Amino acid sequence: MYSKKFEIRWSDLDANRHLANSAFINFMSHTRMGFLMENGFGHKQLSHYNLGPIVFYEHIYYFKEIFAGEPVAVTLELSGLSEDGMYFEFIHKIYDHNGKNCATCEMMGSWLDLDKRKLIELPEELFKQLDKTPKTKDFRTLTKEDTRKYGKRPQDLTPEEVKDL
Repeated sequence: MYSKKFEIRWSDLDANRHLANSAFINFMSHTRMGFLMENGFGHKQLSHYNLGPIVFYEHIYYFKEIFAGEPVAVTLELSGLSEDGMYFEFIHKIYDHNGKNCATCEMMGSWLDLDKRKLIELPEELFKQLDKTPKTKDFRTLTKEDTRKYGKRPQDLTPEEVKDL
């Protein structure tokens, strides 16, 4: 399991003086990008293939408050990957300095062709690297249908509604 440690800074707190939601997301993102860069997905490699990672969703489940002065560790495991590498799902867990699981996050993403602005399958070289990622016990092969498992779809405004904004 991959992990990264963080010190809770004053700027990571919210009005309730505990770790802010945005800090949880930033710590998980930093862990994810640290892992990817250390495993062949650095700026050079991503630029070579002209692709970038995108997030479809991050679902966070909070269990225990985290306060200033308490270091945390954020872990990463791969819980799903499509056969072509286009879709991936990571599980992050945030632990306090005593090893208590304070939060868990399910994150699903994909890869974006930065010229065409369309989803793209992962080049074989990078797929092999990502497939080596430590996996959860319930790891599964993802399909396009998994990206819409919550049934959320865009709901645009009518021209009249836009005028009323």
